[in-house]
Amino acid sequence: MFSITVRDHIMIAHSFHGEVFGPAQRLHGATFLVDATFRREQLDEDDIVVDIGLATRELRAITAELNYRNLDDEPEFAGVNTSTEFLARVIADRLAERIAKGALGQGAKGLAGITVTLHESHIAWASYERGL
Repeated sequence: MFSITVRDHIMIAHSFHGEVFGPAQRLHGATFLVDATFRREQLDEDDIVVDIGLATRELRAITAELNYRNLDDEPEFAGVNTSTEFLARVIADRLAERIAKGALGQGAKGLAGITVTLHESHIAWASYERGL
């Protein structure tokens, strides 16, 4: 399996519901490094996994929708714990939608899957992996 990874970051504010989150139940900020990894069995006709420039552009467009937002104020996240794992899935699903619409070009049609990893710190991160 071949893969490429592109990276961006987001800065968000949010709070959590539930005793398991302790002090994170209060409003707090988080900065995440966001890695999007694209996988395929065989390289495309240009001998690449996917155009890195297009992948970077689309990831950046998605992170821009979340960056500098208080996720508690966003209607689509009402009543949801916007955990690192949850946000990784949101970003992966948004990337998959863009891929399906052709935003990463014809070569992206051969992609087998993507993984989005959000790094909370140098010692903790979470990922969501999905097929395409």
